[in-house]
Amino acid sequence: MTKTYKIAVIGGDGTGPEVVAEAVKVLDAAAGRFGFKVEKVWYDLGGERYKRTGETLPDSVLAELRQCDAILLGAIGHPDVKPGILEKGILLRMRFELDQYINLRPVRLFPGVDCPIKDKGPNEIDYVVIRENTGDVYTGVGGFLMKDTPHEVAIQTAVYTRFQVDRCLRYAFEYARVKGKKARGKGPNNTLALVGKTNVLTYIYDLWERAFHQMGQQFYPDIKREYYHVDAACMWMIKNPEWFDVIVTGNMFGDIITDLAAITQGGMGIAAGANINPEGVSMFEPIGGSAPKYTGKGMINPLAAICAMGMMLDTLGLHDPAEKVEQAVGHVIANKLKGLAAGRMGYTTSQVGNMVSEYVASC
Repeated sequence: MTKTYKIAVIGGDGTGPEVVAEAVKVLDAAAGRFGFKVEKVWYDLGGERYKRTGETLPDSVLAELRQCDAILLGAIGHPDVKPGILEKGILLRMRFELDQYINLRPVRLFPGVDCPIKDKGPNEIDYVVIRENTGDVYTGVGGFLMKDTPHEVAIQTAVYTRFQVDRCLRYAFEYARVKGKKARGKGPNNTLALVGKTNVLTYIYDLWERAFHQMGQQFYPDIKREYYHVDAACMWMIKNPEWFDVIVTGNMFGDIITDLAAITQGGMGIAAGANINPEGVSMFEPIGGSAPKYTGKGMINPLAAICAMGMMLDTLGLHDPAEKVEQAVGHVIANKLKGLAAGRMGYTTSQVGNMVSEYVASC
């Protein structure tokens, strides 16, 4: 019997609806080609809804999302809504309430894409960042004293529990074992690198480092372990990105270094990410944001959203369709596009989606 996957689709803000429409187009092509079914449930969440109703993520919608197999998101962020309202009310609430404790960010340079780093190509830009997604300064612990006075105090506290750290590390070690460079025939070792700041953040990253080595020694002796201070990691991501295989880090550092990584793989137009609950409902999105200045112009690159949808298929266990989507993206980049930046692709947003979906359907 053909399985039906229930997918929540959230276009969101700005160019989000445009790119998610192309991702859905490719999803439908994959379903037709590989014989699975998709039930899509569309949700109106984002800045326009907030402006109309004052709602961000209603409890009723959250309850419905729990019943889906996955969530496909376009973008959140509206120029008429104060920063933080939508991000906390929708993105962070979804991550916390659905316990999407892993942020997974592949960093891969496709052949044919110019890398801004001299003499670096697809063989060098090929690693993964695993970011813990529910702790750190994002928990909202803190506040103000004497706000709007000369003596104002602002406090925002980073918080981690051993449980949060352990489950993130366990996911990262398992990922490195199955999908590290040795497992893919691209290196002598499967390597997991912890990125932290043990010389300054001496409590939180002491916890991370102790847990990292204890878990590795006891359960994953086959995985090579490395450690980098976050500032050094940023330097080596530019100078020697080929050193990295799988990186694991906390929420704040992961947020920062994945944007740096995105530029090395060709920019936000190709960078996709996943917010994963391995035991529950996961959410998949392009990481580039809503790009409101391009809204409605047909100029935005949909490949990041399409790649995010491919990650969704892989996470759902649909490995062959996921691989075909990746092949299609690589083919279109290498043979069709003039560039990856908005307005520089040589094609409209919809035309790029058409080319990818046609490849998935027929090649």
